[in-house]
Amino acid sequence: QVQLVESGGGSVQAGGSLRLSCAASGVIFSISAMGWYRQAPGAQRELVAAVASGGATNYADSVKGRFTISRDNFKNTVYLQMNSLKPEDTAVYYCRVVEARRGVLWGQGTQVTVSS
Repeated sequence: QVQLVESGGGSVQAGGSLRLSCAASGVIFSISAMGWYRQAPGAQRELVAAVASGGATNYADSVKGRFTISRDNFKNTVYLQMNSLKPEDTAVYYCRVVEARRGVLWGQGTQVTVSS
């Protein structure tokens, strides 16, 4: 069994920063892609940022220059540093991991609320 535990969400004023973490634990063989998605009320879940096992990154246009994704392969953890937050960044943020034997795994979600 593999579990994804997210942390770091919360409430912040516009212009502020938050750092999300997602740690995978359990019997892990190998993890390829790691990423963050978000879902605002009434909207579809969308990709925020992703990082491949080799370190290549991909960002949604709306967060480029403000968010930074990184990973610690030794700790099986992915991070999302969010700076210059805007009210439109308000959403539930989900960690997504692709594990070699179990396929796509999702975290439980963590709420990020940005007030103007």
